[in-house]
Amino acid sequence: MSDITSTAIVDGTLWVLIGFSVATWALILVKGIQHLRISHHNRIFNKQFWSAPDLQAASELKIYQGPVARVAQAGFITLVETDSGTTTHDLEHTVDRQELLDRRLRQQMQKERGALESGLAILATIGSVSPFVGLFGTVWGIMGALTSISKSGSASLDVVAGPIGEALIATAVGIAVAVPAVIAYNFFIRRNKIAWALLDDFAIDFVHLALKTSFIIKRPAPKPTGPYRVAEVGGKESFSKIEHEELHAKGAQA
Repeated sequence: MSDITSTAIVDGTLWVLIGFSVATWALILVKGIQHLRISHHNRIFNKQFWSAPDLQAASELKIYQGPVARVAQAGFITLVETDSGTTTHDLEHTVDRQELLDRRLRQQMQKERGALESGLAILATIGSVSPFVGLFGTVWGIMGALTSISKSGSASLDVVAGPIGEALIATAVGIAVAVPAVIAYNFFIRRNKIAWALLDDFAIDFVHLALKTSFIIKRPAPKPTGPYRVAEVGGKESFSKIEHEELHAKGAQA
């Protein structure tokens, strides 16, 4: 075994560990921002949803950002589809409304769960294999150091300590890479459990609210178009300019 080969393998191991470290901290940053955004959007939507006077008013909210909002949107779409006038006659809609609603909510929750768990497998892999990658570099480096020592014919401490000490660096780096990955993995697993529990509670509450409305949500009424229309200004209805002018003309003729 040549010194060049041994050095190249140890250096390659260190570069791999550095790559693992960069990936770990990048994932920590991305997942951290993701959870902050999720918490923010869920808090805003929950406040507006539970402030609505009824489920019909809640269905007209325009904010659908965040896992809870998307689960609610899936529920509202299902309730509109199951209305008597829009029911589709296929196998999916052969079950009753409550079962269909529950299934749609669970499907959306599974999608949100997949988004929350993305990247965690990489953290788990890095946390598991990094110490062994570092140990591999250390063992290979020690083998190369012992070969060099045997060729030199000297076993004094100053000759042995240098090469073996350099080889042990790979193990230290491997542990240093693994520790943040394992900590981050456990932290985000805990956060995912909290988010999943929130989604599960919301889905149950949504089904109970839908039960009170007989699983019916009316479609939003389309706004009238054309020259005769009513415009909403400041929450109040006012006549359009065209209609106002026609009423004024009729009053003048009278």
